[in-house]
Amino acid sequence: MTQHRVIVVGGGLAGLAASVRVAEAGLAVDLFSLVPVKRSHSVCAQGGINACNEVARQQGYSEYEHFDETIYGGDFLADQHPVLEMANWAPKIIDLLDRMGVPFNRTAEGMRDLRLFGGSLFKRTHFAGATTGQQLIYALDEQTRRYESEGKVTKYEYWEFLWPVIEDGRCVGIVAQDMRTMQVRSFRADAVIMATGGCGLVFGKSTNSIICNGAAAARCYQAGVWYANAEMIQVHPTAIPGADKLRLMSESARGEGGRVWVPRKKGDTRAARDIPEAERSYFLEEKYPAYGNIVPRDIATREIFDICVNQGMGVGGENQVYLDLTHKDPDYLTKKLGGILEIYEKFVGVDPRHEPMKIFPAVHYSMGGLWTQFTKGSYNPESPRPKHKSGSPAPLGSDVGLGMQLGAINNMMTNVKGLYAFGEVNFAYHGANRLGANALLSCIFDGLFCGVSVVNYVRNDAPSKSPASDLPASAFDRVVEQENQKSKKLLATVGQGNADAATNPYIIGKELGDEMTAACTVVRTEQRLEKCVAKLSELKERYARVRLPDDAPWSNQSFTYARAIGDMLAIADAVALGAKGRKESRGAHFRTDYPDRDDANFMKTTVARFDPSSRATGIAFEPIDASLILPTARTYGKKDDSKKPADPGVKREPETVPAAS
Repeated sequence: MTQHRVIVVGGGLAGLAASVRVAEAGLAVDLFSLVPVKRSHSVCAQGGINACNEVARQQGYSEYEHFDETIYGGDFLADQHPVLEMANWAPKIIDLLDRMGVPFNRTAEGMRDLRLFGGSLFKRTHFAGATTGQQLIYALDEQTRRYESEGKVTKYEYWEFLWPVIEDGRCVGIVAQDMRTMQVRSFRADAVIMATGGCGLVFGKSTNSIICNGAAAARCYQAGVWYANAEMIQVHPTAIPGADKLRLMSESARGEGGRVWVPRKKGDTRAARDIPEAERSYFLEEKYPAYGNIVPRDIATREIFDICVNQGMGVGGENQVYLDLTHKDPDYLTKKLGGILEIYEKFVGVDPRHEPMKIFPAVHYSMGGLWTQFTKGSYNPESPRPKHKSGSPAPLGSDVGLGMQLGAINNMMTNVKGLYAFGEVNFAYHGANRLGANALLSCIFDGLFCGVSVVNYVRNDAPSKSPASDLPASAFDRVVEQENQKSKKLLATVGQGNADAATNPYIIGKELGDEMTAACTVVRTEQRLEKCVAKLSELKERYARVRLPDDAPWSNQSFTYARAIGDMLAIADAVALGAKGRKESRGAHFRTDYPDRDDANFMKTTVARFDPSSRATGIAFEPIDASLILPTARTYGKKDDSKKPADPGVKREPETVPAAS
């Protein structure tokens, strides 16, 4: 009997959850990861995971409210049916993780504790201190190792995905490289799950790990997989500026009572503790009295940017604001936020229990990713809910199985048959802005719920009739040869003279990051995006002449980085052209030349398609189904300051994002 196999690329939460689900169904799993799975980027997640539980219900919360908040927070660009399904499954996922041994914080009564997170007035975020991602990945890795010990899962750690093997429009495996020996080989599979995370390195410095370069998704994209909503890049409002990278200070700090402020007096040089309460501007609380410091990330980021860049009111005249926890009990902070407090103290040398943190926004999360599809479930209300309202009751009959059809083979399948996208690399769940603590949920939900779809596809569709193991070797050898030729071409540049600035891969990468940060983060304009597109064209031309400094036959990191630069440029194209084509403001995409949301023309998914012959990116807009929740203005209780006279000396439309101080 044929042994069906599934390949999972990525060892974070989405990949581990998928591996568990597929293995428990009896299929063999090959799990590929650039690093040991316990060091996947999911380990860096801090604040928590959202779900309605019994305590939240007693507040008046519901799964439907979680769904509503997510759609509203994403500025109505997310796929509504998958989000509804995710919200309905969330409590069950938390129960499962609890049984796996995740050490969630608990109340004195023994209930799982909850905290506030941005975009909600209800506590519905479960957490394990400030190291939630680490605890979740340890629990799921333990379950994966159970199947590994039984021979159902094979781990390939320190292997890099290079290219999908696509035969007759169907994905039947991958080509990958052992990053220690540099061996390139093919692997057959009846389905492939991409769970490779985001593309933070495209922007140079971000809160992401340096492995988060988007190269795996870019290679799928260049192989014919569509890429959706690439322009939707989340800039997190609170991070530690750094020379090497930007370190996240979790939204949980604001959820536990952290207050964002600057001195009211421009250029005030006094220490924070010497500035009286009346001389502090708690600008988020003043502008959004209902939500205050827990407004969603896109809104908080733009307000901090405006305070620092446009108004020049940053602390010490620099691009930074205070994130203040000093009014909270130090022991309470240690219990709830110990992980991030230790990070800040280690890298800044200041204990945030006693002195406010200095923070500034940083590139954080990719809402866009590989385009995916799904089959709708049975939930079809007679009429859509008219508007977002905090505390919305659940509609009658709301339960698991209504948003997406469980087991439908196309759930989170890309436009290439047999190739799936789970987790951050999947565009479906977050729309134009991700609500904090929904990322971990979407990763695990994809793995557990959509993993069933992968199993059904393998057993009941093309693989059941024509398994990958029966295909001729030539289909796989062709792609191996393709990748070997790429490698030989790059390695052949060693010794062709010292790389100058124009052909040095590290300089090209640095210029790419600087350009994308300047043009495609907090604020965007047509003029600046045009410059960005031109710069990317220049960088692509220079990359064609790149010179490699090292031809080491094993563990050649210069080689892998230089190779990834070409793929990062492909993703950057999709980001810049998507942002240029979307002539509106929506969520994280804010254009000062088009400041309003335009539902008539742009309540649509941006779909990028790659032309391999011209290596050009084509952009189209695909209508979305907004039948469950009608779009409304996102206000979050904002005060009406339309009658407030503008300061004529304030620059309102900066063209670039300055580097964090």
